[in-house]
Amino acid sequence: MNRIVFLFVFLLVISCDYFEKKKVYPEDLLEEELRTFNWNEVDTYPTFSSCDSVTGKEQSKQCFQNTITNSVNSFLEGQNIIVSEDVNDTIRLKIIINNKGGLQLESIERNPETVEQIPEIDSLLRQSLKSVPEIYPAIKRGQQVTTAFELPVIVKIN
Repeated sequence: MNRIVFLFVFLLVISCDYFEKKKVYPEDLLEEELRTFNWNEVDTYPTFSSCDSVTGKEQSKQCFQNTITNSVNSFLEGQNIIVSEDVNDTIRLKIIINNKGGLQLESIERNPETVEQIPEIDSLLRQSLKSVPEIYPAIKRGQQVTTAFELPVIVKIN
């Protein structure tokens, strides 16, 4: 009989621990979510009104890059640039689109030979970005976020 009572009490104690609920803290949930969060991806890339009809994430990104590239190229084609030697360079513009849709040029990577032939290239590129149409910022989990891009601009003058 003692064994049965002991077994019954033992099972009761074990079962109470089994049904005990753990407390979940919001801070712990947030921390776990932030660890699994991919900070390098956005749900929707920045876009222009001309890209509204485009569906798909990659197509949207391509439309965004093409629109900026076409805007920069159109501006540069309208300039009267005279060089003494041929210029063939891929200039890399590092740009930031903030969460309000503002465009900021962070840096310009170009060959020294290009600057030698076209000393005003930096100011021309900055001016060309002013003619970019209104930008709608990237979206991440329903929030407008800041994004950074590297935009290649091919300069070829013979």
